[in-house]
Formats: sequence, C-alpha cells, structure tokens
Amino acid sequence: MAIKLEKAQETDAQQLLEMQHAAFLPLLEKYLDFDTSPATEPLEKMEMRIREPDGGVYKIIADGKLAGAIRIRRKEGDEFWIGPLFIAPCFQGGGLAQAALRGAEELYPEAASWHLGTLLEEAGNCHLYEKMGYARNGRQEKLNPRATLVYYEKHAAKEVCL
Repeated sequence: MAIKLEKAQETDAQQLLEMQHAAFLPLLEKYLDFDTSPATEPLEKMEMRIREPDGGVYKIIADGKLAGAIRIRRKEGDEFWIGPLFIAPCFQGGGLAQAALRGAEELYPEAASWHLGTLLEEAGNCHLYEKMGYARNGRQEKLNPRATLVYYEKHAAKEVCL
C-alpha cells in the first residue's frame, strides 16, 4: 500500500489524538502505564507536537485515507527523534509503519542519526525497528513492573568517495 506523509495542522489535532488513543489503548490495558502511555495524553500535547518548530507531526495517508501519524523532531544538530508512531487499528499489520519510517528518513536526508523508544515487552515492535536497521543502544527505562522502555538508534550511511 502506497503512503504519503503530510504535515499535520492544528485542525488535525483532535482526530489524530483519537486515533493515537485507539492505537495505544491495547498497550495501556496490557501494561497499565497510566503515567506515560500515549493513550492517556491530552489534546494540548498533540497540539504542542504539531507546532514544534524543529519537526512536527506527519499524517500517514494510505490510499487517500488517514491511517496514522509519526512525530519527527530534531534533537540537536543532525540527530532526529521519532515518536510516537502510530497506525490506526484498522490499518495495522499492512506495512504502514515500515513505510512511514522510510518516509520520515526521506523527509530529512540531512539526518546523521535517528532515535526512538519502544516497549521491550512488545517483540513485534522491536522486530520492526530492528528490521528497519535500528539497533538497541543499551539504554532502558523501567516504566512500571510490567513495562520497560528500550531505546534504539540508526545511523545514516555516509557516502565515501575514494
């Protein structure tokens, strides 16, 4: 399925927040992480992310339909952070997350490195990021007795001229 990434506007915030809540609700119910789960975030946080000057939220449009979103922000210099990335439940399992990651990397070709975090206990998410060339960087953060956040990074290939 072909996708395109389209910069979100503040008028998209409510719809994106509802989609984010639906996408992360199963994880909230499984891990009971009420403090940091994207399923509990308020509208103001989505609006703030959309307005970020060094990045923003990009809608994932699949075959003309809103299917999810990916937040991209410049950490510093040529380091970029991804997260959250979410796909609406009715679109999950179709390769859209992979396509969104590739699209994000194409939007910011100047990136030397990409960083993200995901739940260690979610083997499918870890597999996705590892398949896309991300590697664990050794940093972990215990969220509660059920959930651990593990961090990944990917370094862009640099052309070498001989």
